Amino acid sequence: MRRKLHLLVIDPQNDFCDLPAHYLPAHPLGGNEAPALPVSGAHADMLRIADLIKRAGRGLSGISVTLDSHQRIDIAHPTFWFDAGGAALAPFTEIAAADVRAGRYLPRRRDALPRVLAYLDTLEASGRYRLMVWPVHCEIGAWGHNIHADVRAACNGWQDAGFGAVNMVNKGENPWTEHYSAVLAEVPDRDDPATQLNRGLIATLARNDRIYICGEAGSHCVKATTEHIVAHIGAANVEKLVLLTDCMSAVAGCDAQYHDFVRAMLRCGVQTASAADVLPELLANAAR
Repeated sequence: MRRKLHLLVIDPQNDFCDLPAHYLPAHPLGGNEAPALPVSGAHADMLRIADLIKRAGRGLSGISVTLDSHQRIDIAHPTFWFDAGGAALAPFTEIAAADVRAGRYLPRRRDALPRVLAYLDTLEASGRYRLMVWPVHCEIGAWGHNIHADVRAACNGWQDAGFGAVNMVNKGENPWTEHYSAVLAEVPDRDDPATQLNRGLIATLARNDRIYICGEAGSHCVKATTEHIVAHIGAANVEKLVLLTDCMSAVAGCDAQYHDFVRAMLRCGVQTASAADVLPELLANAAR
C-alpha cells in the first residue's frame, strides 16, 4: 500500500543561500542582487533538496515550504533600533531588556518602548533566545524573499506533473515578534492569529507516515520549527520525523547550537538521514 511521505522544506530562500555569482541577477538600479544572510553550505543543500524532489517526487504525497516573510521595519532588523547616541545599529547586535532599560539601545519610535520591554521580558523568560538584530532579510516583495531557483523549479515540476499543490506557509510578517519557527512565534501576539500555534500545519504533518525535514538554517529556523513540531504533534507521531542532515546547514558560529539541537531531537525519537538514505524509500513508494 502506498505510504504518505511528506517533505517539509524550511525557508529555502535566496537571502539564506551562499549563491554562486551566476545565480545573482542584475539589480534594476545597478549592480547585482546579493543574499542578505547567506549560510555557508546552503546552496549545496538546496541542490540536494531539488534533486531529491526531481528524482523521487512521485513518491511524495505532499510538500510544504515555509517562507520567512518580514516587513522592512521589524523588531529583529536594524531599521527598528538606534543606539544611545542616535546612531544606526549594526547587524548581529544582541539586545537584552537590561540594555534597553539602561538606554544603550532604543526603538526608533519612542512610543514603542513599553511594548518592546514587555516583549523582551517575555522572550528572556522563555529561556530560548535573546533578541538578535539580523540584517534586513526576506523582505516581502524583494528578490531575497524568493525561493532558491532550483528548489522552486523542482517544486513547480512536481506540481505540473499533477502530484499535488505545494503548501506554502508564510511566517514572520508581524514586526513585533521574532518568528524562527513556522509553528509558533517566539512571543505570540494575542491579537494576531498568524503568530499563534499553526494547528493547520501540525495537522497536515500528523496525517503522514513520514515527514522529512530540511532547509535553513539548521541552527535557527529548522531548529525552532522542529522543536515546536515535536512539542505539539503528539508523542505517537514524533518517530515519523526525519531530519535530512545533509540538506541543512548552521549559521556561522552556531555549529554547537545546531549539533545540540540534533542530539536533543534524537533523544526525543526523531530520526536523522541523508537525502541518499531516503531516496530508496521514496522510489519504492512511487512504484506502489
